[in-house]
Amino acid sequence: MTSTAVKELATDGFGIENLPYGSFELEGETHLGVRLGDHVIDLKSLISKIGGLDEEVARAASASNLDLLLAGGKAIWSPLRAWLQTTLKDEEASEEVLASAVPLNEVTMKLPFTPADYVDYYASEHHATNLGKMFRPNEDALKPNWKHLPVGYHGRSGTIFASGTDVIRPKGLRPGQDSIPSFGPSNRLDIEAEMGFVLGGSAPRGEVNIADAADHIFGAFLFNDWSARDIQNYEYVPLGPNLGKSFASTVGEWVVPFEALNAARIAPPKRTFELAPYLQDPTDEHGEFGLDVTLTVRLNDQAVSHPPFGLMYFTAPQMLAHMTVNGGSLRPGDMFASGTISGPDANQRGSFIELSWGGKEPLQLEDGSEITFLRDGDTVTLQAVAPGPDGSTISFGDCVGTIKPATD
Repeated sequence: MTSTAVKELATDGFGIENLPYGSFELEGETHLGVRLGDHVIDLKSLISKIGGLDEEVARAASASNLDLLLAGGKAIWSPLRAWLQTTLKDEEASEEVLASAVPLNEVTMKLPFTPADYVDYYASEHHATNLGKMFRPNEDALKPNWKHLPVGYHGRSGTIFASGTDVIRPKGLRPGQDSIPSFGPSNRLDIEAEMGFVLGGSAPRGEVNIADAADHIFGAFLFNDWSARDIQNYEYVPLGPNLGKSFASTVGEWVVPFEALNAARIAPPKRTFELAPYLQDPTDEHGEFGLDVTLTVRLNDQAVSHPPFGLMYFTAPQMLAHMTVNGGSLRPGDMFASGTISGPDANQRGSFIELSWGGKEPLQLEDGSEITFLRDGDTVTLQAVAPGPDGSTISFGDCVGTIKPATD
């Protein structure tokens, strides 16, 4: 049975199968909400009208963002999701649901959670192979370790921003002639179309067993890890990226609960080598942990790429198991990102360095112009969809950033 509220509010991609969480500002106050169609349901308002939740769950859900929900762990967020779906289906609650619904065009979306630690991975075989061919044409494209562990690095969480935040073109040292660098604004500003995952609960003694990983992964979101390729190119040997990555990363507006993605579970790619025991592919009652999510990269108004997350070599539980296997602690709000998502086809590449093949093959746009790397004024929007239960669609909303000129 479908309630009046769901009939009036739900849209394809944002029905009760999804219910992604976001933080929104309305009339100077920030609230936690869930998206239903083109509206956001104010959770504090709805809980006060309906009741029926455990006090601790109600308190966490009535906050301004996801932080308390993440701190409470799965014992808090699973009952809340169950209550939401039951309430939204209940015809007797329709009046209260509609009274708590706010049109999205009346709110300002904020960062949905406070990022704690952040690990960025490099888990797409096609992306890693493409960059290996560009940067190391006389060597094997993949390093020997690549198929044995999810390669990653510890990133900077202080410059993770909400969708819609402008991106200031970064400055730094860039490769020059005769090994002498020049200093100035990045000339090779790029995107990295990724999926992010935010974690809840805690493991103060470290090591989350891969079989328990899904109990700590709260949800998934779109993530754009902006990259200054020239600055990165000069600095990354021997210790890896720093200034070329740390200036800005953008989190999408909505965090899709991991539980909402059960119908999108697929097998990951076939393994070339047997993985170490702590990384061996987990399964549960919903199957394997690959995710059939298809992204769209839009440059201004044009779709330029459709990266397939389902081809990622390593899964989210494997990334979590790897980041804690050395005893590294886990805190609520910790997050990791997949690394650039790319497929085997030219229109599946998740970065402009791939789309323009290092700048050597400019991307032809519909207006007749060409682009290699991002220009001041360009707006990049990431979007994504996944299959939901019973033929429904799960949408992730938008992850948006506009390039602004470098500071003087």
